[in-house]
Amino acid sequence: MIGTIIASLVGGLIIGLLGKFIAPGDRDNIPLWLTIVCGIAGMFIGSYLYAALYDCSDMNNCTNGVDWWRHVWQIVVAAILVVIASGLTGRSTHTGHSRRA
Repeated sequence: MIGTIIASLVGGLIIGLLGKFIAPGDRDNIPLWLTIVCGIAGMFIGSYLYAALYDCSDMNNCTNGVDWWRHVWQIVVAAILVVIASGLTGRSTHTGHSRRA
């Protein structure tokens, strides 16, 4: 149980950061905890979508080796969630100072 929680947090951090990296635009305006939440949700939703589309009976074991396509789905879903979270939080990296020449 505790191992599953730790694996979800570490995996969520990695998948969330990769999702933030490939998300279009400047998406560094969401906090780290929200990136982890997007990564964890991306892991679960991406795995479910991959298993449903490729007709895998076991969501965690669609191939005999490393299932790279499942990870690609997870990262893409996490990137979409990062974009959504960035739009919903409304945090801006703009400091309000303008320089006029």
